[in-house]
Amino acid sequence: MTITQLKYVLAVAEYQNFTKAAKNVFVTQPTLSMQIQKLEEELDILIFDRTKKPIQLTDVGKKLVIQARNIVNESDRMKDVVDQQKGFIGGEFVLGIIPTVMPTLLPMFLNTYIKKFPKVKLKIVELPTESIIQDLMDGHLDAAIAATPLNNDNIKERVLYYEPFMGYVPKQHKLASLDKLNPLDLDINDILLLEDGHCFRDSILNICKTQKSYEDDKFKLASGSIETLIKLSNEGLGMTLLPYLHTLDINETEKANLLPFEDPSPAREVSLIYHKSELKIQIINSLKDTISAIIKGAITFQNVQIISPITTK
Repeated sequence: MTITQLKYVLAVAEYQNFTKAAKNVFVTQPTLSMQIQKLEEELDILIFDRTKKPIQLTDVGKKLVIQARNIVNESDRMKDVVDQQKGFIGGEFVLGIIPTVMPTLLPMFLNTYIKKFPKVKLKIVELPTESIIQDLMDGHLDAAIAATPLNNDNIKERVLYYEPFMGYVPKQHKLASLDKLNPLDLDINDILLLEDGHCFRDSILNICKTQKSYEDDKFKLASGSIETLIKLSNEGLGMTLLPYLHTLDINETEKANLLPFEDPSPAREVSLIYHKSELKIQIINSLKDTISAIIKGAITFQNVQIISPITTK
């Protein structure tokens, strides 16, 4: 039994296809199949039921995959131990960031980080929360930045900052005369939302304490862009809510449409998250320290109420 064989098993278990698995571990399909077959013969079991399409794990195969993932993680940890002993912070690192955080936070810290840690080869990908969780579990991401808490026992969360929600209420809107918003003022049928799959959308639904759909006599829109929501709001098609960091980049005319919430302001908790195995923890620590130091200048302490990024019933 070898670590390589176990990695091949994990790949097939994930992609449920020998050809796709071979491509993703950079070997030929016959090589991958032969190594898995050797492992099955050594253990005298069948790991995969090849008669089903897509390929399925057998009952014993499901148990073996759990152990294989633990063994592969522990083998990867050996290099981490050596790197930490040497004080080395470098190597490839894949970081996922949710779409509503990427455009505001990334420009704030990326240049500083790559100058301070030039040996870290960062690959940054924009992904929704659901994909981030799955990729962390599958080992395709080393860490991610997302709204928390996620209530996942396999994922560790380290808070970076608390970001208040701000109302974007054009002057012609019925709430424009208010000095501050109260969640009870909000009507979900009058709020322009991001499309399904965005945790920021779910947070807004949670603020409103409802998941009621739009009224039949009102147009339905869910956009993937906060900028689009602002433009449509400017056209009198409703109000919207913005994360605080997004309000720093809008023009002065649009800033006049911003309304804060009464204390405690609803806010989202943004964290650096990673698998509980803590692989590449020295790079994770360097990211946490860099981002935390920079964000303190942008978001001061606020009296906030954390809103869950997970839709509640």
